[in-house]
Amino acid sequence: MKAVIPVAGFGTRMLPASKAIPKELITLLDKPLIQYVVNEAALAGITDVVFVTHASKAAIENHFDTHFELESQLINKGNTELLKCVRSIAPSGMCFSAVRQARGQGLGHAVLCARSLIGDDDFVVMLPDVLLSDYECNHAKDNLAAMCARFAESQVSQILVEDVPPTEVNKYGIADLANIPDKGAVAQLNGVVEKPPVGSAPSTLAVVGRYVLSRQIWPLLAQTEPGRGGEVQLTDAIDALIRIAPVEAFRMTGRSHDCGSKAGYIETFVEYALRHPRYCELVKSKFAENM
Repeated sequence: MKAVIPVAGFGTRMLPASKAIPKELITLLDKPLIQYVVNEAALAGITDVVFVTHASKAAIENHFDTHFELESQLINKGNTELLKCVRSIAPSGMCFSAVRQARGQGLGHAVLCARSLIGDDDFVVMLPDVLLSDYECNHAKDNLAAMCARFAESQVSQILVEDVPPTEVNKYGIADLANIPDKGAVAQLNGVVEKPPVGSAPSTLAVVGRYVLSRQIWPLLAQTEPGRGGEVQLTDAIDALIRIAPVEAFRMTGRSHDCGSKAGYIETFVEYALRHPRYCELVKSKFAENM
C-alpha cells in the first residue's frame, strides 16, 4: 500500500520559522518532523510514499535522497556513526516520489493530485503536522499498522480517531459513531461533523490525521465541490463514501501531537526531550537548575 503525505502548505501557524524552511523540516530533537512520519509509515509496512508538494518544498525530497558528497566526506573522515545516521534517514526498501499541487485548494485536492502516482488503488493518507507518540504506542503493530491490517482483512476504510476534552470539540472534525470503541478497536462511522459547537458534538472522538482509504473514494473525491473555506475537503469525500460503503473509526492507542502549531510543537519537543534515552538526563538537570 502507498501513503500520500501532503506537504504543499506554507505552514503559516509556524511563521517566521517556516518562511524559508518547510515546516516539515523543522527539527524535533535530532530529526525533522517529516522523518518521524515517514518512519511511522515504514514500521506500518508501507513501502511507497508520495509527497504532494510545492515548488518551495524541494528540500523535503532532498532530505530523503542520497547525498553522495556528504557520505564520501564522512567516509574519508572515518565518521562511521554519522554515516550510519545519514544513510538511515530513508528507511530501507522505501521508495519516494512527488507530485506538485499548483494551487492550495484543500486537503481533498492535495490527495487527488496524487492519483496519477497511486493509480486506482487503495491508499493511506498521513498528515505531517500530526505525530503519534513514539513513547506510548508501538508503530509496528498499533494505530496505522493495525488500521492497515484491519483494512486488509475487511476492505473497510479506516479513520483514526482520538478522545478530546468536551470543551475542545469545536477545534476538530468529530466522529459520529454507532458506538464508542475501546482503544485499538473500531466502530462504524456514520459521518464526520467539522468543528461542531461545544455541547452539540455527536461524540468527543476527533479525527487525528491517519486514513486508510478504499479506491472507491477516488471518483467521489474527483466530484467533490469546494466546501468550507472554498477548499475541497477530504471529509466531504469521506461522507460521500459512507453513503455507499461502510467506513470505520479506529480509536488510537497512545496520544497524538499537533506539531503544526507553536504551542503543540513546544509541548512535543519538551516531552520527547524528557523521554529521549540520550538527552533526558541533560534536560532534567537543566530544568532543575532553572526551577
